[in-house]
Amino acid sequence: VRRGCIQVMEGRHCFGHLTIEENLMTGAFTRRDGNAAIKRDLEMVYNYFPRLRERRQSQAGYTSGGEQQMCAIGRALMSRPSMILLDEPSMGLAPQLVEEIFEIVKKLNEGENVTFLLAEQNTNIALRYAKYGYILESGRVVMDGEASALRENEDVKEFYLGVGGEGRRSFRDVKHYKRRKRWLA
Repeated sequence: VRRGCIQVMEGRHCFGHLTIEENLMTGAFTRRDGNAAIKRDLEMVYNYFPRLRERRQSQAGYTSGGEQQMCAIGRALMSRPSMILLDEPSMGLAPQLVEEIFEIVKKLNEGENVTFLLAEQNTNIALRYAKYGYILESGRVVMDGEASALRENEDVKEFYLGVGGEGRRSFRDVKHYKRRKRWLA
């Protein structure tokens, strides 16, 4: 944490018995720069996540999944990281909320100069918001490159974005065959 790297784990992991604001303040636990700086950062988190300001006195366990995800990201921001490892931020959320969270992450990356390393199975949205991507199969990097190039790659389109593969017997057969032929050879 003191080195500037924070992980927001899959499943949100808020302290359900604490309020949203108390959860956010736990992220500032290791900081030594004084209350004024912490209050400024709390205000910054509320500016990026206005819904948290509205719910700040609510127990986190009684908020929606999207609000809990926002709280987990906000708590990470309170430690003033240079990098946040974001694990499956879209898991269990409504598509509209996923879009909102990814938009905020993009703004945080640009506005607060925070790097996000994202692990996400929703390839469509991940490649839409990422600058660079890695495709992993069984723990091995099988492809990497600029996100825009990966979005246009025929194999990525077919296997991960659900586009292409005309005249194929089944998605599973094609995926297995091409992987074996191309990536595991």
